[in-house]
Amino acid sequence: MTSLIFSLAFAAWAVAVAVCDCRARRVPNKLVGAGLCAALVASLMHAGPAHLSLFSSLAAAAVGLAALMPFFVLGMMGAGDVKVFAVLGAWCGMPPLLDLWIVASIAALLHALVRLIVLRMRSQAFVGRRTNDVASSVTSAGWRGTPFAACLTVPALGWLALQAMSGGLR
Repeated sequence: MTSLIFSLAFAAWAVAVAVCDCRARRVPNKLVGAGLCAALVASLMHAGPAHLSLFSSLAAAAVGLAALMPFFVLGMMGAGDVKVFAVLGAWCGMPPLLDLWIVASIAALLHALVRLIVLRMRSQAFVGRRTNDVASSVTSAGWRGTPFAACLTVPALGWLALQAMSGGLR
């Protein structure tokens, strides 16, 4: 029963992260902190979706943080995305982290490609108009970036569903 409660907390946190990231392209630190605290409490009770120990939860969080930190340092990713991946490590453990990152990266690539296609179609729509400022018309539509934290949490919800179907949620 306790595992189910923590799994529902994980699902609610993941949905909240995805919604915040899609709406504002940022994840509030309070939300990240709440997710980490809940994951650590779950690990103290061995009751989270992955039934991790506190040490395993902290180790996976550290690996998640270290794995994406270079992308943040290079300016390719926001700090919230890195912190969310660390919290996912605390919830899920190390085994699913690589899979979550790969699926999220593919989703982010598809998002970026769709955005580029849409921007290209918009720029072509301006070609027939009498304006020399096509570029500013296209960029005024606003490229808000890819919501990578949302791309991370959606496959994590899929992982949670697989845990539930395999009987991993006791």
